[in-house]
Amino acid sequence: MSAHNQRHQRIESQMQRALAELVPRAVKDPRVGNLTITAVSLLPDLSAARVWFLPFGTGRDAAAQLAGLKSAAGFLRGEVARQLGLRHAPRLEFELDTALERAQSLTQLISTAVAADKALEGAAAAKPGPDAVREDGS
Repeated sequence: MSAHNQRHQRIESQMQRALAELVPRAVKDPRVGNLTITAVSLLPDLSAARVWFLPFGTGRDAAAQLAGLKSAAGFLRGEVARQLGLRHAPRLEFELDTALERAQSLTQLISTAVAADKALEGAAAAKPGPDAVREDGS
């Protein structure tokens, strides 16, 4: 693994930790509330960082949280740069993390397909084949 990739990964993980601490403590926007920073991904030139988040709890409006995070992005950018000692902080682009929802829907689809296959298997086993001998001898 090259040093360039290791540096990116190190900065991404440090940014994720810093944002996870900063958002609940320093962002005063009531729209943001509790959330989890699930991942940070830097562009190769370090000009921008995509930050994925999940609302914490079920009663939160993700669109409102996203709007609150976008309005606090400049403040968070400066704080992250200061904490990490970065001369040029990447622009923060927040996105709702939908990977968990996609994984749940794929799991449901797989479970449905497996159940359908088992039902077909059971129906095929119960139905006599063409080589089966009937009881009446024919």
